[in-house]
Amino acid sequence: MATPRFDTSFSPTDFIIQGVTSKGHLFRPSDWADRLCGILSRFHPDASTGHDRHLQYSPYVQPALIEGLRSVLVDARLYALEPMAYHFLHSFARDNDLRVIDACVLQSSKK
Repeated sequence: MATPRFDTSFSPTDFIIQGVTSKGHLFRPSDWADRLCGILSRFHPDASTGHDRHLQYSPYVQPALIEGLRSVLVDARLYALEPMAYHFLHSFARDNDLRVIDACVLQSSKK
């Protein structure tokens, strides 16, 4: 199996995936953001502790309602923890033709 290669000069940024396509159609199912964040809940800074990680979202991938649209907030710190998960989210948005907004996510809680 080939090992994925990533550009070493790549600098991850926070971004938001909104549940609307480039043609203005709402993305379905309506709970897509919750499902996507649930899948990525294991990517947590202290994932080695606690067995209930499935009961809470990762602080790096959070569902939100922005401008009335279901959205997913992605914190760039996810890249340091798991680059493939970060790239997966970008690919998910691109493959489903979803709006992606570069942004500072949860800036007040970053340390």
